[in-house]
Amino acid sequence: MDTQRLFDLTGKRALVTGSSRGLGLTLARGLAGAGAAVVLNGRSVDALERAAAALRSDGLTAHTAWFDVTDEDAVEAAVARIEEEIGPIDILLNNAGIILRGAFPDHDTETWQRVLDVNLNGAMYVARAAARRMVPRRRGKIINTCSLQSERVRGTCGAYAVSKTGLKALTRALAVDLGPYNIQVNAIGPGYFATELTKDLKGNPEFDRWVRSKAPAGRWGEPDELVGPAVFLASDASSFVTGQVIYVDGGWLAAM
Repeated sequence: MDTQRLFDLTGKRALVTGSSRGLGLTLARGLAGAGAAVVLNGRSVDALERAAAALRSDGLTAHTAWFDVTDEDAVEAAVARIEEEIGPIDILLNNAGIILRGAFPDHDTETWQRVLDVNLNGAMYVARAAARRMVPRRRGKIINTCSLQSERVRGTCGAYAVSKTGLKALTRALAVDLGPYNIQVNAIGPGYFATELTKDLKGNPEFDRWVRSKAPAGRWGEPDELVGPAVFLASDASSFVTGQVIYVDGGWLAAM
């Protein structure tokens, strides 16, 4: 068995939502580095073009697709356009997500609905559009980005935790329905990672100590540490792995 070929994504096309920056861009870069042609998605045309240009400057293949994951008609049209202009989507990585805080019992409905629309409904819309095309081909990979809060809840993050717990259930539901068509559906659950978006949290000494004390690894994760699990789940190496969430958390969930 050629082990290296198991992880090779050459000739594959991967759509990564929410990938104009942050962890999404890191994941897209990782898939592209393994050989995939990646399609970056986001809500800012300028940010997408800058991200794609950065990947291309490193010799990677990158395209862009601007659409809002919460607009199901726009999602369907965008996926159809990608398949027509770039080629069949072999890998979908649902990464688009937001966190808007609010404490109960005064959590406003608009905030609640917005978080669920992006994190859960949006993932379903994109997965549905991609799966409709994967099923006749009888192959495909769908990877969702869950969270530690698929298992645990921080105060004032109720909507986010519910959306990510729902995404875990959606991962399993899709795995069951799509398994007969040789489509594997899994998820990655990141712990706390040092990114531009978490810079303020990491810079807060009290919060930083709390994160380090919770993770047996004693530190924050580095974005590149998500690439290995993503490539594994996107590749032939995971052909009999489906319905699973791989938590990349430095041991957080294993500890008391």
